[in-house]
Amino acid sequence: HLKGIPAAAAAVYTMNQFKAAPLQVTESNLANGQAQAIVVNSGIANAGMGQVGLEQARQMSDWAAETLGVGTTDVIVASTGVIGMPLPMEKIHDGVAKAASQLQAAGGHEAAYAIMTTDTVQKEAALEIQLGGERVTLGAMAKGSGMIHPNMGTMLSFITSDAAIDQKLLQQFLSEIVEDTFNMISVDGDTSTNDTCLVLCNGLAENPVITEEDEDGKEFKAALAYVMEYLAKQIAGDGEGCTRLFEVTCNGAATKEDAKIISKSVVCSTLTKAAVFGKDANWGRILCAMGYSGVTFDPEKVDIVLESEEGSLAIVKDGIATDYSEEKATQILSANPVKAILDIHAGEEKATAWGCDLTYEYVTINA
Repeated sequence: HLKGIPAAAAAVYTMNQFKAAPLQVTESNLANGQAQAIVVNSGIANAGMGQVGLEQARQMSDWAAETLGVGTTDVIVASTGVIGMPLPMEKIHDGVAKAASQLQAAGGHEAAYAIMTTDTVQKEAALEIQLGGERVTLGAMAKGSGMIHPNMGTMLSFITSDAAIDQKLLQQFLSEIVEDTFNMISVDGDTSTNDTCLVLCNGLAENPVITEEDEDGKEFKAALAYVMEYLAKQIAGDGEGCTRLFEVTCNGAATKEDAKIISKSVVCSTLTKAAVFGKDANWGRILCAMGYSGVTFDPEKVDIVLESEEGSLAIVKDGIATDYSEEKATQILSANPVKAILDIHAGEEKATAWGCDLTYEYVTINA
């Protein structure tokens, strides 16, 4: 907004059939593939409120557009928080005016703090790349801690760049990358009503416009993938009540989809998550989660390795427990992050999923 430049906009949303009112308004506003401003509130999700919610989301959008002097359809609306409560519209009105008056180039850090709910830390990323001889910057923020599950969880992510790129290609890149990043994280198995991941590119870097996945296109896509994976891991590692990030990689799969299914099955397993919290190398729970994932593989060819900054330990070889040290396993599981590396020896494909341990504190927060 500070430069007054509409940006090419791409977005992906929750897979939950109950889409909160802000998502519906944002989808409508983004029909033309461009946006110029984002208005967000934290604390109330504006979900499950029917027509009242839609009217309130539209009002948020209109107020932001009027205050900033931008087109009524050039505003992205997002809300996060409690479901089933109306927004305090007087506070929203005052908040829009106050936030607009404090816009600044270095305001991203404060914005990342403002959108938090049960998050314990801000989630931010930034990097620079060279495209066509011009310096291009990407800045990103996200929030998310609970109701996080593959297909995105209660998470909002806003990524901005001065890159010049075709909107349709930007949407293609985002849709592809989200499958290996935000759709590969889980905290608690619940997929929210409000999830939104948005990318805005206003072209002010004046690099040659990216219209295909050529050298510049690949460089931009890699940069976008980097910040999205970084934020996804930050979200998983800050799951409600968790003590550490749990990363699961499945190697040797026949297809990429098989690898994704297996790694997500393990990272989502309640029993495995509890074992990670207890620093217990309960490999049976991992094998069990692999077995019920729906992927066909030979159980007698499965290898499992636990890994962290404390070292690496093979705990299962050819489907049978090795003669590993329980003390060493506990030491490895005490670090952050903890990694489980699975190999099913069925092919060349692999995938990684991210989650966290399951603690008493998670129940306390959500009860």
